[in-house]
Amino acid sequence: MLRHTLRGDTLTVFLKGELDHNSAKEMREWMDGLIDGARARRLVIDLSGLEFMDSSGIGVIIGRYNKMQKRGGTVGVRKAGPRINRIFNLSGVYELVEKL
Repeated sequence: MLRHTLRGDTLTVFLKGELDHNSAKEMREWMDGLIDGARARRLVIDLSGLEFMDSSGIGVIIGRYNKMQKRGGTVGVRKAGPRINRIFNLSGVYELVEKL
């Protein structure tokens, strides 16, 4: 079950399981619907429940960054495990999104 919270203009999404080729489309559509519906100015992606992510997951994160940037918003990620943190460092994700 995917969950989220909205506090003020901050939308926090809690990812769980795997973010890979098989789940990327669903995650992207879910997050876009939340972003559009909430009119959030800040997106926080909580990765504490994420067990695995591949390059498709990076695409989901970067795509939400681009979406938020177009509306003058920001994106931050928090609670990335060691493997995902390494992927973000190597891929340059942390050059775009804030590490919380």
